[in-house]
Amino acid sequence: MSAPERAPADRATSADRGPEPVRVGLSVNGTEHTLDIEPRVSLLDALRERLALTGAKKGCDQGTCGACTVWVDGRRALACLTLAITCEGREVTTIEGLSSDGELHPMQKAFVDQDAFQCGYCTPGQIMSAVALLEEGHAGDDAEIKEWMSGNICRCAAYPHIRAAIRAVRDQT
Repeated sequence: MSAPERAPADRATSADRGPEPVRVGLSVNGTEHTLDIEPRVSLLDALRERLALTGAKKGCDQGTCGACTVWVDGRRALACLTLAITCEGREVTTIEGLSSDGELHPMQKAFVDQDAFQCGYCTPGQIMSAVALLEEGHAGDDAEIKEWMSGNICRCAAYPHIRAAIRAVRDQT
């Protein structure tokens, strides 16, 4: 059995997107950027190394720790596992884009108020997941919060404080 035949347009697109750098348009935090990058560059590396947005952290680089969590079209994404080129035509939001007019997002304030971080390395990913968790409606109780935040690891074990911050924001609305 042979592989399905690709349409000529697909071949041209893949040929144009070979191993050499290509021009990629990214919308990040409401700002349009044009980058010349290799197609295999991760969204995390594009954000950190090309756009100087260092909030998303490179923890494991394998998608297991959640330190690189950002939103792509409003949904949680692990930036270390997402190719930047796949985000063309989509909106990427990082921790730097969460605040508005110089004011912290309520979740950022709650993390400060509830002492929900120690070393702070995982905090941006935790906050991005926490905000998404509330928008997804998965903050009914601590067990549900724990389950839906399980993709974000905190080596300092600030989990009770993180859950307290999430509850505080949940209860404000």
